[in-house]
Amino acid sequence: MSVITTIEDLRVLAQRRVPRMFYDYADSGSWTESTYRANEADFQKIKLRQRVAVNMENRSTAVSMVGQAAAMPVAIAPTGLTGMQHADGEILAARAAEKFGVPFTLSTMSICSIEDIAAHTSAPFWFQLYVMKDRGFIERLIDRAKAARCSALMLTLDLQILGQRHKDLKNGLSAPPKLTVANILNMMTKPRWCLGMAGTQRRQFGNIVGHVHGVDNMGSLAEWTAKQFDPALSWADVEWIKKRWGGKLILKGIQDLEDAKLAVDSGADALIVSNHGGRQLDGAQSSIEALPSIAAAVGSQIEVWMDGGIRSGQDVLKAWALGARGTLIGRSFLYGLGAMGEPGVTKALEIIHRELDLTMAFCGHTQLQTVNRNILLPGTYPS
Repeated sequence: MSVITTIEDLRVLAQRRVPRMFYDYADSGSWTESTYRANEADFQKIKLRQRVAVNMENRSTAVSMVGQAAAMPVAIAPTGLTGMQHADGEILAARAAEKFGVPFTLSTMSICSIEDIAAHTSAPFWFQLYVMKDRGFIERLIDRAKAARCSALMLTLDLQILGQRHKDLKNGLSAPPKLTVANILNMMTKPRWCLGMAGTQRRQFGNIVGHVHGVDNMGSLAEWTAKQFDPALSWADVEWIKKRWGGKLILKGIQDLEDAKLAVDSGADALIVSNHGGRQLDGAQSSIEALPSIAAAVGSQIEVWMDGGIRSGQDVLKAWALGARGTLIGRSFLYGLGAMGEPGVTKALEIIHRELDLTMAFCGHTQLQTVNRNILLPGTYPS
């Protein structure tokens, strides 16, 4: 294997090792994928100012995200089906995040359950909640997150209905995969993945199967989830969830200034400028374009974070310079996981941290707290 130096190296390796159905699930957007591509491309337009003859000793990228210490302003984003990129994927990613010193977020639609993560880690993790019509299930999920000592609840607001992702339809995405001839032939070319899956019992949605009356297999699960995402979700539900949870609350999926102000009014602790990785409304602004105006308007009242398109430590620094006090990575860690399991997630975090540290120094800073948009070349960034 050649030396891995970038997130792109991990992506190429993951594409070789993960069955097409699950690689495509992670590496795709909705409809034309224009927003998915813009998330990444718009970072490249932003140029940095190099400074010299500045003392670069004693650098630190350490920050705090909703009161939790982090080695850098990066958290692992909640991603569905993570345990289908690699056997026991959520457990492996959570362990890598804990060792590195960054927060890990578990998705409602994970393969490993809340209890699985709690049993295999000691650092508190975050739990991401989708609002389902079955409010009793939501109450039980929140209670399970409390019992697992989750330190924050992340409420995703931009998936009341599902955006159409063409690759998933063409591949017939399911977990575990449907054993069609095409899928079997593709999986035969991924022996490492197959061996891992053969060695684990975790192949279904661990937070749902066995926790909902009547859902005990893939057929009943598919039927239940198709009907459960709640299109009637409102800010009143946010208030109800905040009361029921009682702890730190993060709102994910804010792209509009009006919604950012409503997020502040809700009393949440942080909001995430996010377009769901370009997987929902195709044709929406990229996250990095939407960030500056939201950060300027409400950044003094609530922690503003962002996700979407982060593939390097330089992207993290640019987001910080434009007002984000935290970022989340989804695909970047999934590529590492699919490529190499837990060491791959660690490698992704190391790559991003090293790029962040060196770029900060080249821009004349040793502490993130002193970095602002002065490190960016005027005219190259959104205002």
